[in-house]
Amino acid sequence: MTITDVARHAGVSTAAVSKVLRNAYGVSESMREKVTAAITELDYRPHAAARGMRGRTYTIGVLLDNVRNAFFADILDGIRDELRQTEYTVLIGAAGFDPEDQAKTIRSMVDRQMDGLVLIAPGTARAEVLATAATTPTAVIGHHDTDDTYDSVVDADDTGAGLVVDHLAALGHRDIALVSAAGTKANQWKRTPEVVLRDGYLKAMERHGLTGHARVHHTAYSDEGGFKAGMTLLTAANRPTAVMAGADVAALGIFRAAHELGLRIPEDLSLVGYNNTALAALAPVQLTSVDQAGYTMGSTAARMLVERVEGRRDRAMRTTMTPRLVVRATTAAPRSR
Repeated sequence: MTITDVARHAGVSTAAVSKVLRNAYGVSESMREKVTAAITELDYRPHAAARGMRGRTYTIGVLLDNVRNAFFADILDGIRDELRQTEYTVLIGAAGFDPEDQAKTIRSMVDRQMDGLVLIAPGTARAEVLATAATTPTAVIGHHDTDDTYDSVVDADDTGAGLVVDHLAALGHRDIALVSAAGTKANQWKRTPEVVLRDGYLKAMERHGLTGHARVHHTAYSDEGGFKAGMTLLTAANRPTAVMAGADVAALGIFRAAHELGLRIPEDLSLVGYNNTALAALAPVQLTSVDQAGYTMGSTAARMLVERVEGRRDRAMRTTMTPRLVVRATTAAPRSR
């Protein structure tokens, strides 16, 4: 089915159909109704490549590293719902953790003429993102580094870490460990979420006079990464009484490690996650976690991106979410050893 078929069915010119499809100024309501009815009756769908040659493809690419991270589902829900009443379609690129694989996915999205990109905590080099954002409207979620070329949506991760340490210290914990993604210095990002989270954790530990007890264990934000971190920390001679993980998915891996080692949560170990995903609220888990409003982060990024794509704003914007601690059943006062 072509635009010519739609025009013939509606009894109008192909130019008129094109104007309706582009939502062009000056189209009468009766003309719009005629063309829309013809499109519905014929089940016509504009060819994406052809639309791209004329201007927009009405596609938004979303880059993420791990489809198993439930927090990304919250972000995607926000993006989807924000775009639901528009013509834009979301296409997801799950690129994995490797920086070059992520760069390859970003280039592929650009080559396919996507109108805009949402990059969720990209691990690819910052120079690559800057080059992309210079030609394609881009919103970056997570990274605290700002630039005039892209919009950014972040959580106040240092504040979030402080909320966790304050909560655990108030319960009486002193041996509080942080499990965080390692990141990489080679990709030129200076203020990644894990860096800001670590800084907030260390400052909070210092504030409570616990600097000597601070330790940061690096691992991938995945169930397996959390499990390995848990096995290392929980079999150490100076086992921590509380662990904070930078992602719920990693916290669940630590939960599994504790279970395998015969440790009870929260009696033997207090455990806190980050993101407050749906998994954290499940009855068998009831994980204390930091809520950083993933849904709102996604919807905000999508709204900002569409503004740039449609030329309603040409200056970069940054929006910061305020985290809150959701206390559940995995934290309690430490048991005397």
